[in-house]
Amino acid sequence: MTTDVKVPDIGDFSDVPVVSILVAVGDTVAKEDALIELESDKATMEVPSPAAGTVKEIKVSEGDTVSEGTVIMVFEEAEGGGDAPAKEDKKEAPKDEAPKEQAAKSEAPKSEASSAPVTDAGFSKVHASPSVRAYARRVEVDLNKVNGSGRKGRILREDVEKALKSQVAPAAAGGGAVSGGMGIPPIPAVDFSKFGPVEEVEMSRIKKISGPALHRSWLNIPHVTHNDEADITELDKYRKEMDTQAKEDGYRVTLLSFVIKASVSALKQHWEFNSSIHPDGDKLIRKDFYNIGFAADTPNGLMVPVIKDADRKGLVEISKELMSLSKAARDGELKSKDMQGATFTISSLGGIGGTSFTPIVNAPEVAILGLTRSKMAPVWNGEEFAPRLMQPLSLSYDHRAVDGALAARFCVTLKTLLGDMRKLMW
Repeated sequence: MTTDVKVPDIGDFSDVPVVSILVAVGDTVAKEDALIELESDKATMEVPSPAAGTVKEIKVSEGDTVSEGTVIMVFEEAEGGGDAPAKEDKKEAPKDEAPKEQAAKSEAPKSEASSAPVTDAGFSKVHASPSVRAYARRVEVDLNKVNGSGRKGRILREDVEKALKSQVAPAAAGGGAVSGGMGIPPIPAVDFSKFGPVEEVEMSRIKKISGPALHRSWLNIPHVTHNDEADITELDKYRKEMDTQAKEDGYRVTLLSFVIKASVSALKQHWEFNSSIHPDGDKLIRKDFYNIGFAADTPNGLMVPVIKDADRKGLVEISKELMSLSKAARDGELKSKDMQGATFTISSLGGIGGTSFTPIVNAPEVAILGLTRSKMAPVWNGEEFAPRLMQPLSLSYDHRAVDGALAARFCVTLKTLLGDMRKLMW
């Protein structure tokens, strides 16, 4: 009995490129074995096998785009018999079709390569990941003219950089301006081996994906960072009491839970921080929901899970969700839907150290709050200096949506809420 294997629920993503096919016709797979790998701008996803069986037919190729419900393979379930002849027949079919498909893919771009502009349409048939295509668009390199050095001719970022250097070299030789796209000169390559031993270490997939997104945000958003401090002396005493009880119940209560709760209250009072800039640039999109992203440090790089509807959850529920999402991030088990829909993000370095930093706004959000390690400091109370536990706050914002005075008011609101935990219940 044959069964169609379809792409399962992958959240709000659609038209996601297939970057790798992990099985071949005739392979026997077990339930939950990975079949194909998809890569969006935000995450890499493996599509698992829904059941044990034999691959009879593969319906997609690397570079194709798929959405939820797309048929990617045909299986013969494990309990079926007499499938050996079918394997031989099915193996021949793709071989006959492959040259035709390959010819179509290779011929179509050639007719346009000399004159076609660098556009999304021109990139649609190129065998490269979304992050590489985005990088190539940014630095104005036509992928139709780039030779891929990756597996099966896949174009890697290094191939784009090599092509970019070949474009820049003639301009430099002729005395023209050297540009790496958007008027920004590229950083010249340096042979560090001339100075001592070196080693090339491959970046994690998450860093390869998130890097271009961060670069895009930094280039497009006029960042300003407002630094302040909040007195969390009383709050931390209460947090420790809650945490003692929470340990017995199998979870932890961290400062981040309180900051999320306080941030939601501050966002309600200053809605601009919970908005996005409209694509036409002349209005803000006001959001009446509060999904708070938080940066999670994992062995593979930084990930940003999202606590949905944080305004409807109490400290205990937020604490438990923080713990479960953080564990899923570290274990590489986050789903795409777990990282979508944030309206405001918090990046906490409190467990590591530091006094302040400039977190990069996670577009299309317009603000991000950075936390570093709290410290005991002498604070004047009107009569004397008293030791108080002070929490540094670093608020980066998009100056197109938020001005400096509003940023200062937002931080004052946040400080007030963190300074008197009773106001978190209002």
